[in-house]
Amino acid sequence: MKRSITTLSAVAATTVAAGLALAPWAVSEAATTSAGAARAAAVGALPVIHVAMNGKKITVSGALQSGGVRIVSSVTGENGGQPTFIRLDAGVTFAQFEKALPAIAADPNNLDGIGAIVMSAMAPKGTSSLETSLAPGQYVAGDVAASGVPPLTTFTVTRATAPASLPRPAATVASIEFAFRGASRLHDGELVRFENRGFLVHMIVAFRGSSLARARKMAQLLHEGRDGQAQKMATGFASYVNLLSHDGAQQLVVNSKPGYWVLACFMTTQDGREHTRLGMERVIRIVK
Repeated sequence: MKRSITTLSAVAATTVAAGLALAPWAVSEAATTSAGAARAAAVGALPVIHVAMNGKKITVSGALQSGGVRIVSSVTGENGGQPTFIRLDAGVTFAQFEKALPAIAADPNNLDGIGAIVMSAMAPKGTSSLETSLAPGQYVAGDVAASGVPPLTTFTVTRATAPASLPRPAATVASIEFAFRGASRLHDGELVRFENRGFLVHMIVAFRGSSLARARKMAQLLHEGRDGQAQKMATGFASYVNLLSHDGAQQLVVNSKPGYWVLACFMTTQDGREHTRLGMERVIRIVK
């Protein structure tokens, strides 16, 4: 069953926190994931969920079952979409979720007790995909990149008799309070799992430096809160996770230009400090 919503714009705003004024880069960098999607599909056959977005409407169809799934996003009518799945807690209704939106707008961590963000990606115009595991339950999906009032839809994930398992990734990168853990060296074209091992909502985005020294300088600037200066030094941008709640995870084929990249999370604490100020910036290397 599909529903419309009066507003999700505040949730969308959380995905473009202070350091993310590089939206055009985000779309062009993410566009390379389309080529990698075919390689990801070759890793193993997974049930497929289709998400279609055009800036005014979002639809979810396909294998709406629990376990490992491949989510294929198709974007038309807008430069890029941001498909986001929120699993509602047992007993929570869409009306209750909608009523809580002002609080969620103030801080997505206010989803606690209402639901959890289990998938949130940046999808370029055209087709792209990622993999995740879904639990049975009631879901809300939104395209938070849509202009004006972001569209929403609701859907149900049923319990699979034989849930599929996700293919084993080549590497894992995780967010915690307040740092990144896991691989510090990734290969362009490999399947990587990105997960949130922390208790707060986190994002995982990355800025490319033209050298190791410049990447380290960018990380220092982000830690000092000088986002604008760091942004001017960047030669590329990638979004691996828009938002994920506690224990959320998604995996995708990384197609980012080899070089030195700075991982960052621009979510803010209750006192207004960006997570980068607390240690959520890390230099990694992407190689061929």
